[in-house]
Amino acid sequence: MDRNATQDGVPPDGTAADHSSVSGSEATAPPSEAHHTGHGHQKESLATLAVGAIGVVFGDIGTSPLYSFKETFVGHHLLKVDQTHVFGVLSIVFWTMILIVTVKYLFMVLRADNKGEGGSLALLALVSRCLPSQRWTYVMALFGLTATALFFGDAMITPAVSVLSAVEGLTVVHPGFEHLVLPISIAILFGLFAIQSRGTATMGKLFGPVMMFYFLTIAVLGVIGIMEAPEILWALNPLHGFRFFAHDPLMAYLALGSIVLAVTGAEALYADMGHFGRPAITTAWLGFAFPCLLLNYLGQAAMIMNRPETVVNPFFLLAPEGLRLPLVLLATAATVIASQAVISGAFSVSQQAVQLGYLPRIRIRHTSATAAGQIYVPLINWALLALVVMLVIGFRTSGNLASAYGIANTGTMFITSCMFGVLVFQVWKWPPLVAGFFTCLFLLIDGAYFTSNMTKIPDGGWFPLVGACIIFTILSTWSTGRKIMRDRLAEDSMPFDIFLGSVCQKVRRVAGTSVFLASNAEGIPPALLHNLKHNHILHERVVVLTVETQNVPHVPPEKRREVEDLGHGFYRMIIRIGFMDEADVPAELGAETRAGGAFKPMETSYFLARQTLIASKRPGMAIWREKLFAWMVRNAESAMVFFRLPTNRVIELGSQLEI
Repeated sequence: MDRNATQDGVPPDGTAADHSSVSGSEATAPPSEAHHTGHGHQKESLATLAVGAIGVVFGDIGTSPLYSFKETFVGHHLLKVDQTHVFGVLSIVFWTMILIVTVKYLFMVLRADNKGEGGSLALLALVSRCLPSQRWTYVMALFGLTATALFFGDAMITPAVSVLSAVEGLTVVHPGFEHLVLPISIAILFGLFAIQSRGTATMGKLFGPVMMFYFLTIAVLGVIGIMEAPEILWALNPLHGFRFFAHDPLMAYLALGSIVLAVTGAEALYADMGHFGRPAITTAWLGFAFPCLLLNYLGQAAMIMNRPETVVNPFFLLAPEGLRLPLVLLATAATVIASQAVISGAFSVSQQAVQLGYLPRIRIRHTSATAAGQIYVPLINWALLALVVMLVIGFRTSGNLASAYGIANTGTMFITSCMFGVLVFQVWKWPPLVAGFFTCLFLLIDGAYFTSNMTKIPDGGWFPLVGACIIFTILSTWSTGRKIMRDRLAEDSMPFDIFLGSVCQKVRRVAGTSVFLASNAEGIPPALLHNLKHNHILHERVVVLTVETQNVPHVPPEKRREVEDLGHGFYRMIIRIGFMDEADVPAELGAETRAGGAFKPMETSYFLARQTLIASKRPGMAIWREKLFAWMVRNAESAMVFFRLPTNRVIELGSQLEI
């Protein structure tokens, strides 16, 4: 499966990705040699970055106490509130946070940074460039696409279940507020998505302090709960988890589907690594977030042991009656922050998918003049809002939504474990016994949680799976369709040496510079041939330009451009960008003088080719997928906008092509 980058909806406009983006020695560097250059981590103190990480990275996992413990006991698989079950559940929660969040993600997966960046696509790019065969690359691409699709499935549910669970706290304050839960939740969600276009820089400054206050609050409430039954501390013994399984293996297995809600958001630690760096995330988790969460879970467990009736909503019932309304407001603010984090993550993943050639060009707006990572993607924003509101109206309660929650998240965690296994065996070259032990351990734990969540499919778990299947189809169809497109265009391409030797010398040349964007670094681009066929002239200087996306987040300026003088006023130029860089063609040309001198904006014309695709029965994809690909091509964002080309200097040339 091919990962080609920035496009005009079709290859002729744009680019072909290069998979050999770094040298072999750099690709296989040991995990301790993490690359964090270019992200500004060194400019801020560890404490500042850790506070920021608390506000962004731990929003999702930090709001899990609102619903995870409750759903384990009063969800679709009821558990008896007694010492065996309470101690067993709490023991599993604690050791899951230790093994999955701390050991797997913090100590191991976060070392798999791709030039400082993390996430499924970054891990895919890191692993793929070091694999020994094309077959392995294809398998890893499937893993990466599936994880990305599941992430979007999770992004649909997180805002809905988080905000609903917080607003439902109003029913604890007063039962008469129950009819207000849905309208208030929907209003909050509309407001949250409506402000995305203004950027998150201002709100982001408040995230850290608000979440710190939230974590401290739930920790204090946890201590109050522990005082009711201090013996709950013995539940941290892992033997209680094993006794739970020995006493009631079926219910223990089914309970895993709700217990895992305590670690939803663990994947965000890896996905957001590029924003804060591994040291800050590790410090924030071990020094603050983890202890606060553990105290709250201990407090909830102690309270329901002492007063079983509080199991209906232990998070809010931990607070004294007079403080429950302020706690609802604080929890709502925390869930909004958690939702903001997953929305921003969806924007970033969409940008990476476009650059790596898994999505057509979509409109991406930058909301900060200084922070390149702060972006707004209107299509993703409003699509998510529509789906989130549908979920809230359709499922109506956080308990019902919890049945749909967890499948996408555990699926992503399982795939990350698979990719991590390939990483430690093929890239880091760990001793086979060590690599095999940790890979099998993580696969066993994640597999158990994932299969347990599969039992939720009839009760709503089908929704994120259907959403993920649709996203996977779109991603794979675009990637495969672009490969077919390039193959079809290559059939009619003309080599440079033939063209320069027999054609261009007989054509009239006019003053100025023409830039032809091409997807392939070899051969004459179709736009050039169409222009010559219809206009019978060439400019004095002709630049055939390809923009290649590398398998690294950022490419330094000194390595971005490659120029080759082909003679007769022709130049071949390749611009290389990372999958988190922007494709600003005029700016790159303005910094280049090796292609026949400086580029003058008013003397440079840009030629783009746009094909009208016709689905056919030629070998390739199924007809319905070819029609889907053609539809995506027609609706892709204009190459002129995507490459930041001046509107008054662009000429588009169209043609038809069968695929």
